[in-house]
Amino acid sequence: MSPKKLTCVCLAFFLVSCKFIQLDAQLEVGYYSTSCSIAEIIVRDEVRKGFMRDSGLAAGLVRMHFHDCFVRGCDGSVLIDSTPSNTAEKDAPPNNPSLRGFEIIDNAKARLESVCQGIVSCADIIAFAARDSTVMTRGLGWDVPAGRRDGRVSLASEALANLPGPSSNLNQLTQSFAGKGLTQEEMVTLSGAHTIGRSHCTSFSARLFGFNTTLGQEPTLDAPYAAQLRQQCPQGNTNPNLVVPMDPSSPTLMDTSYYMDVQANQGLFTSDQALLTDAATANQVSQNAMNTFLWQSKFADAMVKMGNTDVLTGDDGEIRTDCRKIN
Repeated sequence: MSPKKLTCVCLAFFLVSCKFIQLDAQLEVGYYSTSCSIAEIIVRDEVRKGFMRDSGLAAGLVRMHFHDCFVRGCDGSVLIDSTPSNTAEKDAPPNNPSLRGFEIIDNAKARLESVCQGIVSCADIIAFAARDSTVMTRGLGWDVPAGRRDGRVSLASEALANLPGPSSNLNQLTQSFAGKGLTQEEMVTLSGAHTIGRSHCTSFSARLFGFNTTLGQEPTLDAPYAAQLRQQCPQGNTNPNLVVPMDPSSPTLMDTSYYMDVQANQGLFTSDQALLTDAATANQVSQNAMNTFLWQSKFADAMVKMGNTDVLTGDDGEIRTDCRKIN
């Protein structure tokens, strides 16, 4: 082969290789190190200030990251406000009134726009805030790969279709997470996020009253715990803001008491107790319950993987100026 032909072949190989590298390039740890080096510092500061006002906001921000990534991928679409012509994700029943912490995202975005205009996406702010919230509730932190761009579409109907509900069984949970590229073990691991935060009574009241034509209470639910819940959430109550902690023993700590609750048939949701209906998932519950560091390590890894779900990068999407509306 002549030197000229060899050069052409090498050049062609180089261009193809570059194309493959570009295709493989997704998110990157330290993405803002040169374009906005204080991005993560600002988000962490706003999360800290919110946490000091209300420690429960940490759970809201972790939940927000889940609910963002499970609908159209991690694109910040959960932050978009509804308009007269469109009901957005945040106003779908799985998100309203359960999601909170939007003001923390707003505050972080306003500060970032003042120092790094048009640089940091709302989707990345959510990812940073979820990590910081985990650390503030004594969980393990992780390096957050960034570079997400913001989506331009937010539909309540898609939240209803994509978010697993509190009454989901194991097969439904497994399929929902598999649809986002997550394994059944990662589903069990991420379910541990229910160790922090609270739930509205409406999300589990069917387990307490009129379960079926012969039983008032769901039989898999621990009787003393059910009695406690009935006191906290009386039958016929119409207060939409009535809430209870999802993990009564330590609702503000990222620990493994959630898994101990599940083992004791004190999982708040049907979806929690469903983890015991299969030998493999029951074994994972047991392993997590016994080893806090093991679970926290797996949780950090699973959050990184979940945060890469169907992300927009490169020229896709946009960098919103205001997280509540498209540019």
